[in-house]
Amino acid sequence: MSTAPHSFPNGAAPQEESKRIICGIMGILFGGFGIHRFILGDVTGGILRIIISLVTCGAGSLIGFIEGIIYLTKSDADFVQTYQVQKRGWF
Repeated sequence: MSTAPHSFPNGAAPQEESKRIICGIMGILFGGFGIHRFILGDVTGGILRIIISLVTCGAGSLIGFIEGIIYLTKSDADFVQTYQVQKRGWF
């Protein structure tokens, strides 16, 4: 009997938990600090958001605000696939 090293019952892989709500809220409230990107595990993206906000005297935090709105308008499945599995970095 041979089994694959990562086999799951009924051939189904475990679902990844969606971080859509927390990332959306953090993006809207603290977009300039890149907290929503850090939650998603994107340290480079989070640091980039901080640098952009500093260089633009806070105007760059609008990027995080827009990302937060985009996150909240997506379905959980779409969010997980786009931002947690594929690790999309911008909008």
